[in-house]
Amino acid sequence: MKSLSVALVLAAVSLGAEAQQPAWGQCGGIGWSGATTCVSGYTCTYSNAYYSQCLPGTAPATTSTTKATTTATSTKTSSTTSAPQSTNSACPGAATTKFKYYGVNESGAEFGQGKYPGIKNTDYVWPTTTSYDYFIGKGFNTFRVAFSMERLSPNGLAGSFDATYLSDLKTAINYPTGKGAYAIVNPHNYMRFNGNVITDNAAFKAWWTKVANEFKDNSRVIFDINNEPYGVTATQAHDFNQAGLDGIRAAGATQLVLVSGTAWTGAWSWTTSSGNADVMANINDPSNNWAVQMHQYLDADSSGTNPACVSSTIGVERITQATAWCKAKGVKCFLGEIGAGSNQVCIDAVKGALCHMQQAGGTWIGALWWAAGPWWGDYFQSIEPPNGASISRILPEALMPFM
Repeated sequence: MKSLSVALVLAAVSLGAEAQQPAWGQCGGIGWSGATTCVSGYTCTYSNAYYSQCLPGTAPATTSTTKATTTATSTKTSSTTSAPQSTNSACPGAATTKFKYYGVNESGAEFGQGKYPGIKNTDYVWPTTTSYDYFIGKGFNTFRVAFSMERLSPNGLAGSFDATYLSDLKTAINYPTGKGAYAIVNPHNYMRFNGNVITDNAAFKAWWTKVANEFKDNSRVIFDINNEPYGVTATQAHDFNQAGLDGIRAAGATQLVLVSGTAWTGAWSWTTSSGNADVMANINDPSNNWAVQMHQYLDADSSGTNPACVSSTIGVERITQATAWCKAKGVKCFLGEIGAGSNQVCIDAVKGALCHMQQAGGTWIGALWWAAGPWWGDYFQSIEPPNGASISRILPEALMPFM
């Protein structure tokens, strides 16, 4: 889309329309002082109170204020025939659809990378029951439980499971599901095993068949094929995910499956540099129960390593094109990781992103904060109770309003 955007901008300038925003540019939102109309072929489209964007459309250039009113009205009207919607005081201006799955990542059992099998509570640690209880008590209902494939399968993908590690994994999954929550089985391996990219899709399919057999009778379980593939093509990531899904279905498991694209499955690059938009909607699932998982951080390089957010609108900016793709392809999407610092700019950015997602008519079915876990210490995104850095402000101000 980059070459098309440049052409449109040049055309607008030649016509004396310098005051119009370029394709995909921001054109409105709280605090916005720039132009509110778009170049020809693009319409200023209301996303939420924090952000409007120039998106492809045949309607004439429109101000963000007018579009906001039109979009809010049409969304409320459609709610009578689609997913139940309601208003949310955190998201003024449009109806919202609550997330079906909303919660946190529970991290720790994947720690100590390279130390395999490692020593429990020295090299890695499992989530605590008190952490689960805390979030369930707050109303969260979904936990993504990270673990290491190397520890589960110390003798290779085709080898038998380590009985102790498997038992601990099942405990970490069954505890929250026993309390009515959902638990996501998440091999946190980046499409790698012992440091090498997994290229044997048949072996990976067979591995997932064995894993799914352990959890297929628990209806509150969700399967996450693999965390954040990177350094591979989008087609490779697609085929890898398809093999995992095929293995899950071969076990007779019918629960929700999450698939992830390459380039760390980032929402911000989904429709541009990653190539994911070209292939990831082509997943074939006989149970028709899958969703695309994306991740998004709000610091300068989308890595989640800096507590400073780019701006108060960066959350919406980095997710909007991914939302449009999800809608255009008719697939459900799931934000498996989001994180930011505990400051006002970041809080506004997180709220903007979550508002945008809940105002997308049910396109986004879930969102999870990164991360809880007993070993995060003073990590700026830690939401581990009782005193993780994200507990005092992020939890009540940015996350709780979207229950």
